[in-house]
Amino acid sequence: MGHYLPDRVVTNFDLEKVMDTSDQWIKERTGISERRFFDPEKDTVANMAARASNLALKQSGIDIKDILVVGAEIQSSALEMNDRGRSVSVIFADGAGALILQATDDSDNQGILSTHLHADGRFAEELYVRDPGSSRKERLTKEMIDDVGIRAHMNGNVVFKHAVVKFQEVIHEALEANQLKIDDIDLLIPHQANLRINQFVQKQLGLGDDQVFNNIMHCGNTTAASIPIAMCEAWDEGRLKPDDLLCIAAFGSGFTWASALIKF
Repeated sequence: MGHYLPDRVVTNFDLEKVMDTSDQWIKERTGISERRFFDPEKDTVANMAARASNLALKQSGIDIKDILVVGAEIQSSALEMNDRGRSVSVIFADGAGALILQATDDSDNQGILSTHLHADGRFAEELYVRDPGSSRKERLTKEMIDDVGIRAHMNGNVVFKHAVVKFQEVIHEALEANQLKIDDIDLLIPHQANLRINQFVQKQLGLGDDQVFNNIMHCGNTTAASIPIAMCEAWDEGRLKPDDLLCIAAFGSGFTWASALIKF
């Protein structure tokens, strides 16, 4: 595993200077204290992904040709850093995480045990970017640029209510598929969308603090990069160890949600 976070740290106090918000308000609703934003002179999605990948390759000792999965995101450049966009802009951040996977003949229940993926498009517009759209007569117009449609829209209450239910369902689905139970999980790494969602799910599942890993407090929500970054940090901190049963679970726009069980 390997990950890369941009050097630029943006605290809640930095956001207070450009929008009507506060450190306390952001922490209470998201759990985030700081996040990383890319440096336009230095960072791109591609080179952040490459840095994370090189770290993973160095750890693995295998050739670049053998296999590679990367999640890398720059979200900060799409955010509206003002009062109108604050409900979304305080959450998202930039970063990259890489994992190297290999096929195995090991029959001792090692590796990825199962994956589970779902979607429900009825709620797509509760968390989406409306414009530009390929089905429009004109894909992008001046009116679209001036409107909020090119910015991310999120109905926070609806997202929260669905996420806390779907997280639990898809985690139980993975456990049942492998004839396992909650107590068998050594570590749950949920998508780092909102600390309050993760804490609620943890409580509902009856998991202890030592069974759940969160890093949104200092990374923000890096969307596709959040779980691989969190896996790297959990490994570096000794929270994820060989032979551990790892459960990862995510919920996102679409609505989509998924889980995987991995014997590490």
